This record gives sequence, C-alpha cells and structure tokens, in this order.
Amino acid sequence: MGFRYEFGAGDDTCKTVNPANPSEKIGRYGILSADDLGLMIEHANAAQAEWARVPGLERSARLNAFIGAVEARAEDLATAGTLEQGKLFRESRAETLKSCAEGRFSVGEAARMGAMAVATGRAGFSNQILRRPRGVIFCISPWNFPISTPMRKICPALAFGNSVVMKPSRFTPGANFMLAEIAEEFFPKNLVQVAMVPGRLASKAVATADIHGVSFTGSVPTGKLVYKAAAENLIAAQLELGGKNGAILNDSDDLEGAIGQIMGAAFMTSGQRCTAISRVIVHKRIAKDAREVLAARAAAMKMGPGMEESSDMGPLCNRPHWQDVCDVTAKAIAEGARPLSGGSAPGGPEGGYFYAPTILDDVRHNSIAGQHEIFGPVLSVLEYETFDQAMEMLNGTEFGLTSALFSNRNDLIQRFLAESQNGMIHVNHGTVPDNNMPFGGIKNSGVGAYSVGPTAVNFYTSEHSAYVAW
Repeated sequence: MGFRYEFGAGDDTCKTVNPANPSEKIGRYGILSADDLGLMIEHANAAQAEWARVPGLERSARLNAFIGAVEARAEDLATAGTLEQGKLFRESRAETLKSCAEGRFSVGEAARMGAMAVATGRAGFSNQILRRPRGVIFCISPWNFPISTPMRKICPALAFGNSVVMKPSRFTPGANFMLAEIAEEFFPKNLVQVAMVPGRLASKAVATADIHGVSFTGSVPTGKLVYKAAAENLIAAQLELGGKNGAILNDSDDLEGAIGQIMGAAFMTSGQRCTAISRVIVHKRIAKDAREVLAARAAAMKMGPGMEESSDMGPLCNRPHWQDVCDVTAKAIAEGARPLSGGSAPGGPEGGYFYAPTILDDVRHNSIAGQHEIFGPVLSVLEYETFDQAMEMLNGTEFGLTSALFSNRNDLIQRFLAESQNGMIHVNHGTVPDNNMPFGGIKNSGVGAYSVGPTAVNFYTSEHSAYVAW
C-alpha cells in the first residue's frame, strides 16, 4: 500500500500510520539535516524582513485571505488530521474551523500592533509605546492538535510581522505541510516553512540559531528543555504545557447536564488534550448519583476509527503513548483505584491503539491517578465534604491550566474565581475556551505570554518606549 501524503526532501524519512489501523501507511516526510535547517532559518530571516515592511492593513487582508483558504480546505485538513492523529473526523473538522475563528481575531491585531500613546512627564514631549515584529519564530507543535496548534502560532506571528519555522510532531506532520502549502499563495516565499527535524536538532536551533522567539506546546519535561535552550540564546519563550484539570461538582439543578459537560471535556480527542478534565471532585451528597451517571455514559461510548461517523471515541495517537496510558492506568488500579467502567485496552496495537473510556473511583488525592497527567480517556473521581477540601484538592497539583466549578451558589462561585490556581477558570460549563480569550496556564502549565486573544502581542512583538521632543 502506498503513502497518501508525501512532503519534503531528505536522505532520511519519517513515516506515519493510521492509529486506528497501524498497518495502513499514511505519510512519508523528508527529514532535514543541520545544514538544511540552517539554510531554512536564513531564508526565514530574509522573508521576515520583507514581510515586516508590508503595511499592517495589507498584512491583515492577506492573513484574512489565507484563513479563508484554510477554511476552504477544511475537509482535506481534517482528513489528514484524523488519519494521522486518530481523533474523530468531526472533531478534526471542528478543530480546523475553530482555529480559523481564532485566527480572524489576529487579523484585526495586525492593524493595531498593540501600540499606545502614554501621558508625557515633561512639557514639549510626546510619549508612546511602540511594538515591532520580534523576527523569526520557531514553533514546536505536539501531535494532539495537528491543525489548530500550528494555526494558533502562524496567525498571530504573521499578523505582527514575523516569519515562522514550524517543527511538527513526527506522528502528525501532514496538516503542517498542508498549511505551509496554502500559505505560499498569500505570503512571501519562505515566510512559513516546515522543519521536519529530530528533537535534538530543534533544541540546538533554539539554543544557537538566528531566531528570535520559540513557541512550544507539549509536555512539562520537554518544555523545560526548550526553556533552557531558549535561555542559552536569550530569546523569548512561550510555553504551553500540561494539566491535571479538575472539575468541582458541588451542586446542580441538572446533574445529567453537568456530567454531560464534564464527559465532553474529559473524552474529546480520547482525553489527549491539555485542557481535558481528568478529575471530578464531587460532593459526597451527590457522589453516588454522579458515579452512576459517569459510569453509564462511559460504558455506552463506542470506540472506532475516527473516519467512521458512528464512532464516539477514536484511538490514542501512537503506540508509545498507548503503552504509557496502559501502564499508568494499571499502576493507578494497583494503588487502589477502582474502575467503574473501562480500565482496559481492547484488542491490541495492531488492531488499533484503542483504550476504553475509563472512570476510576476510590482515587486518593496524592495517588498517581490524582496527580499524574495520564493524557488519555481516564477520568478520576474524588469525593469531598467541605469546599475547603475541594479547593485544596483542585489546587494541590503541580499544574495550573484550567478548572471548572458546577454550582448555583454565588458565594462558592466568587471564592472559586478568586482562589482557583489556574490560567483558565470556568463556571457551570466544560473547559472549552472562546476564540478571542487568552489561552494559557500558570505553575507548571505555562510560561510566558498566553496564546490567542489580545495578550498574544506580548510574545510576538518587542516593546519600545519612544520619546519625541517638539
């Protein structure tokens, strides 16, 4: 069987397969050498200098046209995303369209550039804060969102006058190459490039190459390595890292509806989302009913290939990750967690990297199921008596990405808004962010300016204080 997608050139190649059917070959991509990457970065600097001279309103118009072309290719991008990542096709299509909606916000930012006038401290002076393009942005994307993560980096980078070199995951490069191909029609040559390189070469580039910022989305351990490399080069870093997100279920007029929100946030993309809810922290008064609804809904979910409309959940993305989810969940059960549903991997790797939707009960706060980011379809149930206990459990991890509270009590809502140690805070709904709101975390969940929204300017531009005497 031949390959569906072939991009790039190089002596070595990276090959991808369908996670729902690992015998199906999907893509073949050329791997760059160190010299190739150096030349790519050199070209990116030249393209950026040209692009920075383009007026902001024209950049807005061209970025808008690019986003329109991405929307027109939504079916193709979603197909590539699903075939390599495994998620449901409808999720991949929604991912594509949401990334375009987020990108539209950046279109307006290209004209504003975050500049502002400031009151002067001296007679005969005018003051202003200027923003300039930062330069070449090296973008490192994970395998879980192969369309929206690169788009979330491309759109603001280009809006503010930068160029982009994208390093995709070796498991899901296809959509990255397709986005770069679309970009060729609207932007200077080499403004958007894809660098298919191993991690060690990417780290060396971050530490030594003529680049001016690195935007990384991925795990905490890898993020620390990227941060260290950026420090060697004294360049700006934007890190979007992991989470162990909790939803406090205190009280609800509609328990079924609240659990529906939690289930969607927990099992979308087979739980392979940094914003996935992985802990339900439920009041003992409603814990029994909540467990029954959670277990029943998980048991009713149908696993299957992402391209099949009848599937409720697709496979995990790749074999190493599938094995990790199997091992960590088995360890959680050995520690005393009790599966109310799932807790097993039906079939085997060659039949697809599937793992059953799992609800774990009797989870202790300090156990592996209560602290470790499993990054799969595994939802832990923890019980509490007082709201103090609930907040202690919610905040008692190394992470601080996103959180949710389901309650009708205003006093608890206000306390949650004031005390939740997370970058994104949700009340009475799941953890889906809006297209114009900052996206990011605190603690071990993120470093630097958030992506999306008005604060992205803080990463993609440099700041300059200007004084004019007259």
